[in-house]
Amino acid sequence: MSGESVHKDLKQRLREYALRIIRMYAALPKNDKVAQVLGGQVLRSGTLVGAQYAEGTRARSDAEFISKLESALQELEETDYWLCLIVESNLMPKEKLTSLIEETHELNAIFTSSIMTVKKRINSKRR
Repeated sequence: MSGESVHKDLKQRLREYALRIIRMYAALPKNDKVAQVLGGQVLRSGTLVGAQYAEGTRARSDAEFISKLESALQELEETDYWLCLIVESNLMPKEKLTSLIEETHELNAIFTSSIMTVKKRINSKRR
């Protein structure tokens, strides 16, 4: 699979992830202030991941690319935190969010691996 193909696949996967986050937020109770606050947090962080990745793909240097991917990784970690709070506060059943939480963890692993790969490449160039 070419680098361009991987990029398109990940870009589409992140768009679908953001849409799932949006639908989850829309399904939260509208009259529950806690649900709306937590939902707003996950909506913000979960939809920013794709934007950070898109910015990273236009990076002018490896350092800028790493910075954008690390920002995306932070948003994923924050999204995971809010999703877990939504489940633990019984605002939405765990069964409804399990696959979204799993996708969050998978994306986290992809970004972590990508960051490590670029850092290794940078370090090997320095030697």
